[in-house]
Amino acid sequence: MSILEVENLTVDIPVAAGMLHPVRSISFSVEKGETLCIVGESGCGKSLTSLALMGLLPKAAIRRADKLLFRGEEIGDLPERKMAHLRGGAMSMIFQEPMTSLNPAYTIGDQLMEVFRRHVTRDKAAARDRAIYLLEKVGISSAASRLGQYPHQLSGGLRQRVMIAMALMCEPELIIADEPTTALDVTIQAQILHLLAELQNEFDMGLILITHDLGVVARIADKVQVMYAGRTVEEGPARAVFDSPQHPYTQGLLRCIPIPGKTKRGERLGAVPGIVPNLVGDLSGCMFRNRCPHAAPVCATADDSLVTGPDGHANACIRPEPERVAEAVA
Repeated sequence: MSILEVENLTVDIPVAAGMLHPVRSISFSVEKGETLCIVGESGCGKSLTSLALMGLLPKAAIRRADKLLFRGEEIGDLPERKMAHLRGGAMSMIFQEPMTSLNPAYTIGDQLMEVFRRHVTRDKAAARDRAIYLLEKVGISSAASRLGQYPHQLSGGLRQRVMIAMALMCEPELIIADEPTTALDVTIQAQILHLLAELQNEFDMGLILITHDLGVVARIADKVQVMYAGRTVEEGPARAVFDSPQHPYTQGLLRCIPIPGKTKRGERLGAVPGIVPNLVGDLSGCMFRNRCPHAAPVCATADDSLVTGPDGHANACIRPEPERVAEAVA
């Protein structure tokens, strides 16, 4: 059974100009020990999707879903008290910027132990022991002395490791990591990703990794979900998506990254021209059409629902690949 099952998750937010539709009919599932990577450029709805799962949306936001199951239990309509019991306990989140996620007025130890004492036991000694164990587990030396330090006394990499330790305090079954390496340099990024993969294998957790870095995805993903303008435009096993991308947006993203052994030094990388469209008001057709080299008049009105192939690889392009190839040849 899947740890998490999401079907037609939608988020709408009233704004001055009308109704904003940042997340539109998103569906996916996560198994134990599985890594799902949600990718796409800034503004495509990745972070709002994660906040919707955790019940941390702005008060004005309206969340709807046909199915939102965690361990087989519907959590879409859970009272806040019960949802608060799940958050940080059975399902945890690693936020994008640890300096703004950690409280600058409290020590690292206080913040780590608070999670454990809220969800597991009030025993302060047990919470302290757990905090030291996990700080060591995530590669922080002199863990006991670190408990008395404040967030500003740690480097960006150490703060991110503290956030990972905090997410693991209650042995969650699911971790949602929202761009956990964005603010870090390349060397520390690799260390954090390696650490996440090791911890996931050790604790047999499901992992949802939200990122715009396809290089990261290629290293650790089991499944990939590509989002654009609040919708899933392509999804499937990681190898299938990377080896045979079907949607023009996914193809454009992959052209933007260098390929070891193929991309020559000094060679110009690809780019996806234009910007993400305005998602306020009534939306129809393919939202990528204004940036797509294969767009046709039909793209403005046709249904852009996912079409799944026999290998579980799905994409939402209104014009199939053979049709686009034939047009290019002609």
